[in-house]
Amino acid sequence: MIYEKRKIQVENKLLLVVFSLCLSLCSYAQVTVENSIDSVQMFVGEQTEMQIAVTMKPGQKVAFRQWQPQQMLVPGVEVVDVPRIDTIDAGDGFIKVTQHLTLTSFDDTLYLIPAQKVKVDGMEYAAKDLALKVLTIDVDTLHPNQFFGPKDVQDNPFSWSEWKGIFWFSVLLAVLYLLCWLAYLRLKSNKPIQLKVRIVKRVPPHQRALNEIEKLKAESSVQRYDGSHTDYKAYYTHLTDALRKYMEERFGFNAMEMTSAEIIERLRQEKDQTKIQELTMLFETADLVKFAKYDVGISENDRNLVNAVDFINTTKQDNLPTEERIEPSITEQQRQTLRMRLSLKWSIVVLTLATASLLVYVSYRLWDLMN
Repeated sequence: MIYEKRKIQVENKLLLVVFSLCLSLCSYAQVTVENSIDSVQMFVGEQTEMQIAVTMKPGQKVAFRQWQPQQMLVPGVEVVDVPRIDTIDAGDGFIKVTQHLTLTSFDDTLYLIPAQKVKVDGMEYAAKDLALKVLTIDVDTLHPNQFFGPKDVQDNPFSWSEWKGIFWFSVLLAVLYLLCWLAYLRLKSNKPIQLKVRIVKRVPPHQRALNEIEKLKAESSVQRYDGSHTDYKAYYTHLTDALRKYMEERFGFNAMEMTSAEIIERLRQEKDQTKIQELTMLFETADLVKFAKYDVGISENDRNLVNAVDFINTTKQDNLPTEERIEPSITEQQRQTLRMRLSLKWSIVVLTLATASLLVYVSYRLWDLMN
C-alpha cells in the first residue's frame, strides 16, 4: 500500500517535470534573435550600426546587455554612444524589440563580432556571429614632407539640362510681355465710345404752328407798311403748310400729302362743325389763290389768319412735355468696337497675371540655381 502511494507520487513528479519542459520548449520556440550590421566594411574612423532584434510574445521580458560609450564591443571595436531600444509590432501576435549599437574602429583589420546574448524571461538566447572589415586610407610614405595647400574655389561646369527650363520660361515670359504691350497699344489707339443722353427742349405742335403764323403775320405787316405788293400765293402756301404740319402732329394723319378736300373730310369727324366750316373756307381760298390766281382783300386775309389761329387754339393739347430725352443709338460697328475693347481689357488682365506669375517663378529658379 505504501509502495503504491510512493509510486503514484513519483509518477506525478515526472509528469510535472515533463509538462514544465514542454512549456519551456514552446516558449523557446516562440523567441527568435537576429543580429545584423548596416555595413560589413568601412574606413578607419567611420561609424556603422549593429542591430540585435528579438521577436517574442507580448508580455515576455527581454534583457539586453548594457553598454557604455567608448566601451569595447571586441578589442578594436568600440561602442560610440548609449544603445537605443525600440519596439514594433511584428504581426501574428508577436512584437520585435531591437537594440541599436553605433560602432566605430580605428585599426584596419577584420574583426569577428561574436554572437550577442539576450535573456528573455530569464532564458538566454544568442544570435549569429558577424564580421566587420575596417579599411585604412592610403598614405604617401615616400614623400612625407610634401604638402599641398588648399585648392581654389572651382566653378561648376555649365550644364544645359539645368538652364534649359529657365531659358524657355524666359522666352515665354518675353512673349507674354510683348503680347500684353501690343494689347495695351491697341486698346489705347481705339478711342472709347461715349454714349450720352441728350435732353432737348421740345416745342409743342400748336406753339410751333402759332410761331409760324405770327412770323407770317409780321412779314405781311411789313409789306403793307412799305406799300409793296403782297405775294398771296406764297402767303397762303406758308399758312396752309403750317396748318398741315400741325394737323399731322396733332391728329396723326399725313396732311402734307393730302388735298384740301381730303383734309376737310378727315376733320369732319371732329364735333365742332363751325370751326371746320371756317377752315374749309380758308383752304378753298388758298386753292383759288394758288391755282386760279384769285385776288383777295386785306380783310379776307386777316379773317383767314384769325380762323387758322382760332382752330389751333381750339384743338391744341395742353400740358405737353416741354423737354425730350433722346437716348443714344449704337450702330453695329460701335457694338463690335465695344466687344473688341472688352476682349482687349480681359486679355490684358490675364496676360498681366500670367506674366507676373512667370516672372516670380523664373526669379526663384535663378536664385535657387545661383545659390
